[in-house]
Amino acid sequence: MLSSALPTIYVSDIDKSVHFYTEVLGLRLQFQSGPHFAQIDAGGGSSIGLHPPSEKGPAPGTHGAISVGFYVTEPLDDVVAALKSKGVQFHGPIIDDSPVRLAFFGDPDGNDLYLCEYKA
Repeated sequence: MLSSALPTIYVSDIDKSVHFYTEVLGLRLQFQSGPHFAQIDAGGGSSIGLHPPSEKGPAPGTHGAISVGFYVTEPLDDVVAALKSKGVQFHGPIIDDSPVRLAFFGDPDGNDLYLCEYKA
């Protein structure tokens, strides 16, 4: 149902952050969608997502500015339904954010988590 995790960090400037994680820390850029999102190879099969702030999202460096995402191995709608049947409460509907679909929820302590499905 779930595969690998993708921690996401809200950043103030995608280009500066990509430079930091790649040129300063020496990690590899896997994917960048202009100023909207970047994915960094963190080694060992792990990745880090970099996302700019939005009106609805947390400001960089504040509570909630880091969340953990999980790639799904089954259709997102099915995974959401299965987790809801186990008592997971999602924060709003599934979001269609090309090239991915996202579903946001939290753990029992209120830590931010989300599911991510790449569109075919």
